[in-house]
Order: sequence, then C-alpha cells, then structure tokens
Amino acid sequence: MRWFWIDKFKSFERGRCATAVKAVSICEEHMQGYFPGYPVMTPTFVIEGFAQMGGILISETREFRQNLVLAKVSRSKIHRYARPGELMSYAVNLVSLQEDGGLVEATSHIDGELHVEADLTFAQVSRDVIDRKFFEPVGLLQMLRVYGLYDVGVDENGDPLKIPEYLLEAEKTATGAYF
Repeated sequence: MRWFWIDKFKSFERGRCATAVKAVSICEEHMQGYFPGYPVMTPTFVIEGFAQMGGILISETREFRQNLVLAKVSRSKIHRYARPGELMSYAVNLVSLQEDGGLVEATSHIDGELHVEADLTFAQVSRDVIDRKFFEPVGLLQMLRVYGLYDVGVDENGDPLKIPEYLLEAEKTATGAYF
C-alpha cells in the first residue's frame, strides 16, 4: 500500500470497532487536483481510509493470514468536504463477519460534524485465484506499527493485542532483530 489514508489509530477492539484520525494537509499532492483553486480532500480517499481500517479490523481477527479486498461500497453519503488544516475522525464498526469476508459501517466527523458515512463489504480472495500474500509480512508489520495498532489495540478480553508470531519471525529474519 503506497497511500496511507489514516494517520493513526486512536482505538481498536478486535472484531468490534476502531477509531482513527487523518489530518488534512495542503502539502498532500492529491489536494491540488480535485477542485483546482479550492483544495479539498477527495471523498473517495476518505472511503479508501474506511477500507484500510475495515480491512485491518477484519484481517486482524485472522492474524492477517487471508487476502482481503474491498468488494463493494453499498452505501455512501458525503455531507461536506474536508479542507486543509482539518482533522478527520474516523470510526469503523464491524457489522458482520463471515469466513469469506465481512461488512463494516464507517463514519468520518470533523469538529463533531458528520462528514462522510459508508457501508463497505469485504471479500476474501481464495488461494485458488491468487496464490500469494497481498502484503509481505515485514512491510505489513511496519505499516501496523506506524498506524499505532499495537499501541492501542485490545482483544476481546481487553488485553493488549499481541503481534502474530509469524510477523515477528519474518521481521527477525529480515533484520536480524525484533523491534
């Protein structure tokens, strides 16, 4: 993943919900092209932020062992545009979880005002279709750490999330040490 559409997790409860923030900056390249002369955060990138959060929320329940994709945005509503200097607060709630995917409801607020809302469906991509991982374990673990997942994440008992052993082993193999 090259584009990060969240900056930091604020909370994360395994199999239930997550919150995160994304700061809108005039320095981001995409801010210049949507409405030339009137920089705004493209709402589709907000929905991609929801997809990144929802994908992590679902994938974490399976120790990130499945390839998961955004299959459908069944509902979305844009209430306003985000402008430079604003802080978007995202919330994603897991509505249903199945063996082959899941459904989340997501919202973004700016200063307490509803900004964007959407329902997203995720699907597992079978190993028969693609016989490789979408993310290399070391890069995945790096991204999860940058997002602060293991700083705030808790399991169903309220205990801190543990990093899956295979991710730690991949990191150790690649770098010679755990971080």
